[in-house]
Amino acid sequence: MSEATAVSSAAPAKAKSKAKPKRKRYQSPFLFALLPQIILFVTAVVLFWLSQNDMAGTIQYWVYFIPVIALISLISGWSQSYLSNEVRTWYLIKQVVHWGAVFGLLYAANTQGLREAIDAQQYTSIVIYLIAFATLLAAIHMDLKLFFFSLFMVFCAYLLAAPADNAMLIYIGETFGVDGAQSKALSISIGVAVVGFIASTFVLLSIRGMVLSKRIGDKRKEA
Repeated sequence: MSEATAVSSAAPAKAKSKAKPKRKRYQSPFLFALLPQIILFVTAVVLFWLSQNDMAGTIQYWVYFIPVIALISLISGWSQSYLSNEVRTWYLIKQVVHWGAVFGLLYAANTQGLREAIDAQQYTSIVIYLIAFATLLAAIHMDLKLFFFSLFMVFCAYLLAAPADNAMLIYIGETFGVDGAQSKALSISIGVAVVGFIASTFVLLSIRGMVLSKRIGDKRKEA
Protein backbone atom coordinates (compact mmCIF):
# COMPACT_ATOMS: atom_id res chain seq x y z
CA MET A 1 0.00 0.00 0.00
CA SER A 2 1.30 3.41 -0.93
CA GLU A 3 1.79 6.25 1.53
CA ALA A 4 -0.90 8.38 -0.22
CA THR A 5 -3.45 5.58 0.07
CA ALA A 6 -2.68 5.13 3.78
CA VAL A 7 -3.08 8.84 4.46
CA SER A 8 -6.38 9.04 2.54
CA SER A 9 -7.83 6.03 4.39
CA ALA A 10 -6.70 7.37 7.77
CA ALA A 11 -8.29 10.80 7.22
CA PRO A 12 -11.93 9.64 7.26
CA ALA A 13 -11.21 7.44 10.28
CA LYS A 14 -9.75 10.41 12.14
CA ALA A 15 -12.71 12.57 11.16
CA LYS A 16 -15.13 9.91 12.45
CA SER A 17 -13.27 9.66 15.74
CA LYS A 18 -13.54 13.42 16.30
CA ALA A 19 -17.21 13.63 15.41
CA LYS A 20 -19.33 13.46 18.55
CA PRO A 21 -22.78 11.92 18.37
CA LYS A 22 -25.55 14.46 18.78
CA ARG A 23 -27.66 13.84 21.85
CA LYS A 24 -31.37 14.34 21.43
CA ARG A 25 -32.93 16.57 24.09
CA TYR A 26 -36.05 14.76 25.22
CA GLN A 27 -37.07 17.18 27.98
CA SER A 28 -36.90 20.83 28.94
CA PRO A 29 -34.35 21.83 31.64
CA PHE A 30 -35.44 20.85 35.13
CA LEU A 31 -35.37 24.39 36.52
CA PHE A 32 -37.62 25.53 33.68
CA ALA A 33 -40.06 22.72 34.47
CA LEU A 34 -39.97 23.72 38.14
CA LEU A 35 -40.80 27.38 37.43
CA PRO A 36 -44.62 26.94 37.29
CA GLN A 37 -44.63 25.37 40.76
CA ILE A 38 -42.52 28.23 42.10
CA ILE A 39 -44.90 30.80 40.61
CA LEU A 40 -47.96 29.09 42.06
CA PHE A 41 -46.69 28.64 45.61
CA VAL A 42 -45.00 32.04 45.91
CA THR A 43 -48.04 33.87 44.52
CA ALA A 44 -50.39 31.99 46.84
CA VAL A 45 -48.29 32.86 49.89
CA VAL A 46 -48.15 36.54 48.89
CA LEU A 47 -51.92 36.66 48.34
CA PHE A 48 -52.49 34.92 51.68
CA TRP A 49 -50.33 37.54 53.39
CA LEU A 50 -52.21 40.38 51.71
CA SER A 51 -55.55 38.82 52.56
CA GLN A 52 -54.67 38.65 56.24
CA ASN A 53 -54.43 42.43 56.35
CA ASP A 54 -57.24 43.32 53.93
CA MET A 55 -59.46 40.40 52.99
CA ALA A 56 -61.94 42.46 50.97
CA GLY A 57 -59.23 44.37 49.11
CA THR A 58 -57.66 41.25 47.62
CA ILE A 59 -60.72 39.94 45.75
CA GLN A 60 -59.48 41.11 42.36
CA TYR A 61 -56.02 39.64 42.94
CA TRP A 62 -57.45 36.19 43.67
CA VAL A 63 -59.65 36.48 40.57
CA TYR A 64 -56.63 37.47 38.44
CA PHE A 65 -54.81 34.44 39.88
CA ILE A 66 -57.33 32.03 38.33
CA PRO A 67 -56.26 32.48 34.67
CA VAL A 68 -52.63 32.10 35.78
CA ILE A 69 -53.47 28.74 37.38
CA ALA A 70 -55.50 27.75 34.32
CA LEU A 71 -52.63 28.56 31.93
CA ILE A 72 -50.11 26.67 34.07
CA SER A 73 -52.50 23.72 34.31
CA LEU A 74 -52.90 23.70 30.52
CA ILE A 75 -49.15 23.73 29.84
CA SER A 76 -48.09 21.53 32.73
CA GLY A 77 -50.65 18.83 31.99
CA TRP A 78 -49.30 18.05 28.51
CA SER A 79 -46.80 15.56 29.92
CA GLN A 80 -49.46 13.61 31.81
CA SER A 81 -51.63 13.62 28.71
CA TYR A 82 -48.72 12.17 26.75
CA LEU A 83 -48.19 9.42 29.34
CA SER A 84 -51.80 8.31 29.16
CA ASN A 85 -51.81 8.39 25.34
CA GLU A 86 -54.70 10.80 25.49
CA VAL A 87 -55.82 12.54 22.31
CA ARG A 88 -54.54 16.11 22.60
CA THR A 89 -57.80 17.54 21.27
CA TRP A 90 -59.73 15.79 24.03
CA TYR A 91 -57.23 17.07 26.59
CA LEU A 92 -57.75 20.66 25.39
CA ILE A 93 -61.52 20.22 25.51
CA LYS A 94 -61.33 19.02 29.13
CA GLN A 95 -59.18 21.97 30.13
CA VAL A 96 -61.47 24.48 28.42
CA VAL A 97 -64.61 22.96 29.95
CA HIS A 98 -63.07 22.75 33.43
CA TRP A 99 -61.73 26.29 33.67
CA GLY A 100 -64.60 27.66 31.62
CA ALA A 101 -66.96 26.32 34.29
CA VAL A 102 -64.93 28.10 36.97
CA PHE A 103 -65.15 31.41 35.13
CA GLY A 104 -68.84 30.73 34.52
CA LEU A 105 -69.47 30.31 38.24
CA LEU A 106 -67.66 33.56 38.99
CA TYR A 107 -69.68 35.33 36.32
CA ALA A 108 -72.91 33.96 37.77
CA ALA A 109 -71.91 35.04 41.27
CA ASN A 110 -71.28 38.58 40.05
CA THR A 111 -74.43 38.90 37.93
CA GLN A 112 -77.01 36.93 39.92
CA GLY A 113 -76.77 38.93 43.14
CA LEU A 114 -74.54 36.65 45.24
CA ARG A 115 -71.82 39.25 45.62
CA GLU A 116 -74.31 41.87 46.81
CA ALA A 117 -75.98 39.41 49.19
CA ILE A 118 -72.87 38.81 51.29
CA ASP A 119 -70.07 41.00 52.55
CA ALA A 120 -66.72 41.33 50.78
CA GLN A 121 -64.84 39.11 53.24
CA GLN A 122 -67.31 36.25 52.82
CA TYR A 123 -67.22 36.61 49.05
CA THR A 124 -63.42 36.51 49.04
CA SER A 125 -63.54 33.29 51.09
CA ILE A 126 -65.92 31.76 48.54
CA VAL A 127 -63.60 32.74 45.67
CA ILE A 128 -60.57 31.20 47.41
CA TYR A 129 -62.47 27.98 48.15
CA LEU A 130 -63.58 27.87 44.50
CA ILE A 131 -59.96 28.21 43.36
CA ALA A 132 -58.84 25.55 45.84
CA PHE A 133 -61.35 22.89 44.81
CA ALA A 134 -61.15 23.73 41.11
CA THR A 135 -57.38 23.20 41.27
CA LEU A 136 -57.88 19.96 43.22
CA LEU A 137 -60.19 18.62 40.51
CA ALA A 138 -57.72 19.69 37.82
CA ALA A 139 -54.96 17.83 39.68
CA ILE A 140 -57.02 14.64 39.89
CA HIS A 141 -58.25 14.63 36.29
CA MET A 142 -55.52 16.36 34.28
CA ASP A 143 -52.29 17.21 36.11
CA LEU A 144 -51.21 15.37 39.25
CA LYS A 145 -48.39 17.90 39.79
CA LEU A 146 -51.01 20.38 41.02
CA PHE A 147 -52.23 18.08 43.80
CA PHE A 148 -50.16 19.43 46.68
CA PHE A 149 -50.65 23.01 45.55
CA SER A 150 -54.41 22.45 45.60
CA LEU A 151 -54.19 21.12 49.16
CA PHE A 152 -52.21 24.21 50.13
CA MET A 153 -54.94 26.36 48.62
CA VAL A 154 -57.55 24.54 50.71
CA PHE A 155 -55.36 25.15 53.77
CA CYS A 156 -55.13 28.89 53.00
CA ALA A 157 -58.86 29.16 52.37
CA TYR A 158 -59.63 27.52 55.71
CA LEU A 159 -57.23 29.77 57.64
CA LEU A 160 -58.68 32.91 56.06
CA ALA A 161 -62.29 31.81 56.54
CA ALA A 162 -61.75 31.10 60.26
CA PRO A 163 -58.92 33.38 61.44
CA ALA A 164 -59.85 33.22 65.16
CA ASP A 165 -59.26 30.01 67.16
CA ASN A 166 -58.52 28.09 63.99
CA ALA A 167 -58.61 24.35 64.66
CA MET A 168 -55.91 23.64 62.08
CA LEU A 169 -53.47 26.09 63.68
CA ILE A 170 -54.24 24.66 67.12
CA TYR A 171 -53.52 21.15 65.84
CA ILE A 172 -50.26 22.19 64.17
CA GLY A 173 -49.17 24.05 67.30
CA GLU A 174 -49.85 21.06 69.55
CA THR A 175 -48.33 18.53 67.15
CA PHE A 176 -45.10 20.39 66.35
CA GLY A 177 -44.75 22.34 69.58
CA VAL A 178 -45.31 25.78 68.04
CA ASP A 179 -46.04 28.31 70.79
CA GLY A 180 -48.68 30.89 69.92
CA ALA A 181 -49.58 29.16 66.66
CA GLN A 182 -52.70 31.32 66.31
CA SER A 183 -50.54 34.42 65.90
CA LYS A 184 -48.14 32.75 63.47
CA ALA A 185 -50.50 31.93 60.62
CA LEU A 186 -48.21 33.44 57.97
CA SER A 187 -45.10 31.62 59.19
CA ILE A 188 -46.97 28.34 59.39
CA SER A 189 -48.45 28.86 55.91
CA ILE A 190 -44.95 29.45 54.53
CA GLY A 191 -43.78 26.21 56.14
CA VAL A 192 -46.74 24.31 54.70
CA ALA A 193 -46.02 25.86 51.28
CA VAL A 194 -42.39 24.67 51.45
CA VAL A 195 -43.52 21.14 52.32
CA GLY A 196 -46.07 21.21 49.50
CA PHE A 197 -43.48 22.51 47.05
CA ILE A 198 -41.02 19.74 47.97
CA ALA A 199 -43.73 17.09 47.60
CA SER A 200 -44.75 18.57 44.23
CA THR A 201 -41.11 18.46 43.12
CA PHE A 202 -40.95 14.71 43.82
CA VAL A 203 -44.12 14.23 41.76
CA LEU A 204 -42.58 16.31 38.97
CA LEU A 205 -39.40 14.20 39.03
CA SER A 206 -41.43 11.00 38.89
CA ILE A 207 -43.51 12.17 35.94
CA ARG A 208 -40.44 13.47 34.08
CA GLY A 209 -38.79 10.09 34.55
CA MET A 210 -41.80 8.27 33.15
CA VAL A 211 -42.08 10.70 30.23
CA LEU A 212 -38.38 10.28 29.40
CA SER A 213 -38.67 6.49 29.43
CA LYS A 214 -41.73 6.59 27.20
CA ARG A 215 -40.14 8.99 24.69
CA ILE A 216 -36.99 6.88 24.46
CA GLY A 217 -39.14 3.78 23.97
CA ASP A 218 -41.16 5.51 21.24
CA LYS A 219 -37.96 6.58 19.46
CA ARG A 220 -36.65 3.02 19.53
CA LYS A 221 -39.90 1.72 18.09
CA GLU A 222 -39.71 4.27 15.28
CA ALA A 223 -36.12 3.23 14.54
